[in-house]
Amino acid sequence: MDCLRKKFPPAQQGSGPLVGVQIDLLVPQHNFHCVDEPEKVTCADGQPPAAEKTTRRLHEKYGPVLRTSPNEVTCASPEAIKLIYRTQHPLNKTEFYTPWNTQNFSKHRDAFTEINDKRHGERRRIVNHVYSLANILKSEKYIDLCSQIFLSRLEAFAASQQAVDLGEWFQMYAFDVIGELYFGRMFGFMEKSHDHGNWIQSLDLLMPFLCMTSVAPSYMRPLILSSALVVPGSIKALKAVDTIGTAAREVVSKRFNIGVTPEHERRADVLQQLYDIHEEKGAKVDFKMGDIEQEAYVALLAGSDTTAIAFRSVFYNLMKNPDVYAALLEEIDMAVDDGRLHFPVSYAEAARLPLLCACIKEALRVHPGVQLILPRISPPEGLELCGTFVPPGYTVGVNGAVVHFDKSVFGPDADQYRPSRWLEDKEKATNMDRYMLHFGAGTRTCIGKNISLAEIHKLVPEVLRKFKFEMWNQDAQWKTHNFWFCKQTGLKVKVTKRDVC
Repeated sequence: MDCLRKKFPPAQQGSGPLVGVQIDLLVPQHNFHCVDEPEKVTCADGQPPAAEKTTRRLHEKYGPVLRTSPNEVTCASPEAIKLIYRTQHPLNKTEFYTPWNTQNFSKHRDAFTEINDKRHGERRRIVNHVYSLANILKSEKYIDLCSQIFLSRLEAFAASQQAVDLGEWFQMYAFDVIGELYFGRMFGFMEKSHDHGNWIQSLDLLMPFLCMTSVAPSYMRPLILSSALVVPGSIKALKAVDTIGTAAREVVSKRFNIGVTPEHERRADVLQQLYDIHEEKGAKVDFKMGDIEQEAYVALLAGSDTTAIAFRSVFYNLMKNPDVYAALLEEIDMAVDDGRLHFPVSYAEAARLPLLCACIKEALRVHPGVQLILPRISPPEGLELCGTFVPPGYTVGVNGAVVHFDKSVFGPDADQYRPSRWLEDKEKATNMDRYMLHFGAGTRTCIGKNISLAEIHKLVPEVLRKFKFEMWNQDAQWKTHNFWFCKQTGLKVKVTKRDVC
């Protein structure tokens, strides 16, 4: 693939330069290869740099448009978001997403893996109201149940003064919230202090294979998937993921095959509202029990990772920036003293704390959950990106971990964590928000984002009010692992109970 510095064939050229970089099948392992000018860069620890950081550096070196394979283009321009993820005549997703559909619940694909935007829109409209913020907040009491267990575990950690893997506990919390909202009960991650069904470990094992399969040409996919069978633990992981699918089927069957539930016993959770759709208009819109099972399964497969990644970024960046941490504590304490914040914390009260909201947004900016491009197919008429014409059928996309650091949008210090940027000017903050990709963009914005935002806004101030967090090793840095979801490890902390009422 000798595409470095080459333009498209003459009929496909645009006015701007097109620099190409070959990214081989080891994208998830962060190895980028430039054929004419190999990029042999290593980090201080001798390892290759993370994919997202390498992509940023290559864009800085070669410009906003890079050809990363013979038929794939990535763009670093913030303005490309409006073109690639547009809401009018939206672009279809690519085949990247199809391997993520690992179960056959319904003849309809789920919202994440449906590549045809028209079909996606038809199916999403059926359930959209269930995922509105106002509707999700009807289930706040179920999130509060999970928060109380999380707080009780922190009490024990504070008493023992042992090192705590806070990142792992955030993932267990997120799993248990999904259990409450979709399965009618927590799974017991936090109560039993362990990885229920080895689900976390199993997803960690499978994500690299799913990611490599997704970026690979279609003819290579069977080989990659079959190679997973010889990797230690992968068969066990596949079985564990199957148990997630089984759990989704069983909970729907158990909840709704026992007859009509009296109104006073009905849970105001996501599962019940999905079932109400099935009962009220299921035949009309073809929304069957399998579609309910599919919604629960996808929430488990993707929802816990993205929320846990956000939690880790919030707390890691606070601990690494003690001045911001202190200012946020002051805001929370004052809100409690003034009667503006009560416990359990409601989303409505938390959303009125400006610095809290700024810290959450900044954490999502500097470390979005997904840190590869969100790929789409260039339309039949082609697409012009920064003066470069991209032919029809090419894969195009923007990486949030690149565009979130654009200095023209986020300021000259865009590479720094500084929550106050969101508080300086309302118009500027609104403009920055337009270029945030942490929950996707356009017609494919993450359907579960309001669940994640509710969890984060509610838990963060309550936890910070009651406990102090410090890195166990003050000089330690987390490690990131980019398999589309960019997960962090190494968030070992010391927990101390604060002397507050």
